[in-house]
Amino acid sequence: MTSPTDERSVEDARPPQGRDRAQYGVCAFLALLGTAVLVDGLGIPHVTSSTDPVGPRAVPVLLGALLLVVAVLYAVDVARGGHGEPEAGEDVDLSRGIDWRTVLLLIGAFVVDAVLIERLGWVISGALLFWGTAFALGNRHHVRNLLIAVTLSLTTFYAFAIGLGVNLPAGVLQGIL
Repeated sequence: MTSPTDERSVEDARPPQGRDRAQYGVCAFLALLGTAVLVDGLGIPHVTSSTDPVGPRAVPVLLGALLLVVAVLYAVDVARGGHGEPEAGEDVDLSRGIDWRTVLLLIGAFVVDAVLIERLGWVISGALLFWGTAFALGNRHHVRNLLIAVTLSLTTFYAFAIGLGVNLPAGVLQGIL
């Protein structure tokens, strides 16, 4: 059920009628990205073989062209007055601002992971990342979260090593894992 304040906050968050010029920036970004992918893809030598008749250049050229098409179609839609609908989910309070504490805690968890991954290894830094993310998002079952985080980091470590053949840094656990 929605209350009158929920409906009012959704209506307040709607963009004004008419053209939203900021959306043209998104169109320009898509066009620049599409052009860059297209130019880079065309720079790949055209090499084909009996096992790969298409070659490595087809996918980047196709993606670049599709990005350009999306940019043009989006620009036409914006020019005709099209705009996105605001989020109207039940779990979203449109009247509240950004929860900077959560955002900064999440950024901190990722920075700690990036700094410690080579020194401590993926298992320890990944466990800290998973635990820190759960903490930042409001879960306060610290011991349970730590056990889940260690399980997740060990699982991903061995999934990458055995399943994909990609060795993640072992760090201080080198020789143990």
